[in-house]
Amino acid sequence: MSSTEVQSKKAGAGVLLAACVSALVVNANTSAVTILLPAISADLGTPVDQLQWAVTGYMLVGAAVIVTAGALGDVFGRRRVFLGGLLLFVASCALIALAGSGTGVIAGRMIQGAAGSTILACGMSLLSVGSAGAGQMRAITMWGAASAVGAAAGPLIGGVLVGSTGWQGLFWIDAVIAAACIPVTLSTVPESRDGQRTRSIDVLGTVLVAVALAPLVLALSEGSAWGWLSARTIGCLVVSVLGAVGFVAAERRAAAPLVDLRLLRNRVLVGATLAILLAAGAINALMYLLSLYFQDPATFGMTPLQAGLATLPAAAAMIAVTPLVTPLAVRIGSGRAVALGFGLAALAGGALVLVDAGWTYATFVLPLIVIAVGLGLANGPASSASTSAVPQDQVGQASGISNMARYVGGSLAVAAVATVSTTVTAARTADGASTADALAAGLAGASVLMTVMCAAGVVLIVLMRRHRAARPHAVHLAAAAASTTHTIPTRPVPSGGDQR
Repeated sequence: MSSTEVQSKKAGAGVLLAACVSALVVNANTSAVTILLPAISADLGTPVDQLQWAVTGYMLVGAAVIVTAGALGDVFGRRRVFLGGLLLFVASCALIALAGSGTGVIAGRMIQGAAGSTILACGMSLLSVGSAGAGQMRAITMWGAASAVGAAAGPLIGGVLVGSTGWQGLFWIDAVIAAACIPVTLSTVPESRDGQRTRSIDVLGTVLVAVALAPLVLALSEGSAWGWLSARTIGCLVVSVLGAVGFVAAERRAAAPLVDLRLLRNRVLVGATLAILLAAGAINALMYLLSLYFQDPATFGMTPLQAGLATLPAAAAMIAVTPLVTPLAVRIGSGRAVALGFGLAALAGGALVLVDAGWTYATFVLPLIVIAVGLGLANGPASSASTSAVPQDQVGQASGISNMARYVGGSLAVAAVATVSTTVTAARTADGASTADALAAGLAGASVLMTVMCAAGVVLIVLMRRHRAARPHAVHLAAAAASTTHTIPTRPVPSGGDQR
């Protein structure tokens, strides 16, 4: 083997190691944080309602940054921007772990949203340019598997660490692992850029995404306390609408738009993106609500570790259904698979509407498993369809749109269900209900909203009914498994990169 071949093999292994390890850490961190919220609240004296912004703020910033991060890598160097994401992630972990207030945690998490989305976007780009054809698909398959494992294991890891190191331990350990990826990247990963891409970066589009989303999340979070018809709530909604209108106008004029609006003429892509938004919203909202409900002293009083273990049936069910997702979509069509998945999730969500203080944990298990199976069936075909329904040179753009939708869905849904739960709980408490009864009523009320979201997903068959899924390969399995955290392409992506 020549020295060039040895160097190329070393570079490929380095890219794969750095990208997969960092993806695992980012996704584990993201899914673990909800389990930590009660412990952070007790330690810092910050209400859990306020700490909700540690979840929604992360997703909000991620939505604004994920496509821009990929564009920055194409222009200024993918390795350079990936390293910047790793450094920012390490810094954010340290900031959160050292925070003496809930505000510090929230600020650190918002910075972490930018870091995490940068790592995921540029890690995928590095894999795409580091190989081609079947080799690229193998690398992306491993990356998808690492992402799925991280997301599934995160709540359990968080629960273990809270009991052994305190809630800060998760962030210190993540910082160490992310820092270890830096020398690996520096020593083995070659720099690459897209020499054919314009150097224009859609900064205005990025800002307008935040302008549209932040006031909307704020209105959803605080509207109940402010009054839904108050000047502050209406003002936030007006600013959000103006931000959305400005975003559309800016994208029409941008040399390299964040979102190519012409892609939205593709009915399948629109349907798949909406399905991803709804599924991500339902998954994140459910995990947020249950982790708090299970740990509340008035209900089950679980420890963080017990709460992490309590989520395992749902995570295991979602992983178990993964091998069936693509074959089912091939057999009945992507649109029907998505509709079937959302239908199952809506049915099981309807069962949670009936929750009361007398429910034991065992009563939750079956609805959780059915919801997880349903959302897995919906999410996998939608994620795959979002990139397979466009020409090969538009796969990157379509992936960016669907990943942005995933962050948007999570931030809006968590804010909305948290508000519903808090409002209903407070109302029942004011009526003289016990704490346990009030909390159960709050969960039931929030479950109504999640059920409506899932039922709305069934209608997307109208947009996706003509799409036929490709015959399954290993990458489809990884794509389905990773679909709760990231959209990965199921066919080779043109790299557009030159090694530097």
